[in-house]
Amino acid sequence: MSDTELAQARVRQLTTLTLRLTERLKGETAAFADGRPQDVAAGLSETQEMANLYRRDSAHVKANPALLSGAPLEDRRTLVDATREFDAVLTRHSRAVDAARQISEGLVRAIAAEVTAARTPASAYAADGRASLGDGRAVALNRMA
Repeated sequence: MSDTELAQARVRQLTTLTLRLTERLKGETAAFADGRPQDVAAGLSETQEMANLYRRDSAHVKANPALLSGAPLEDRRTLVDATREFDAVLTRHSRAVDAARQISEGLVRAIAAEVTAARTPASAYAADGRASLGDGRAVALNRMA
């Protein structure tokens, strides 16, 4: 295989990966917008795998631009266009994920507040033997999403 053919194959492979990942993120963004985050969860591992592959390959090309320089100009332009679309879709996807996270955290906080308000005060004793007026039980929230 010649250097030109190898560069062309690399460009086309990266373009295909970029387009597939872009379509996947579009679908996930639509699922968030439609209130179906469970649809995203089902394919999360595949999306992460594709994203890791994209990150690795694009970093490799960024560090070694000569890997693609021998590819035909039209193939390189197609990759540039696909990358621009991917960046735009990634920005929208990131906003959707952040909004879903904020909504989820807000729901957890509201539920925790309701549970705390509905509890009957526990009868605990302070160090001096008198009944404690506060609820000694705690509600723990995990802030990691």
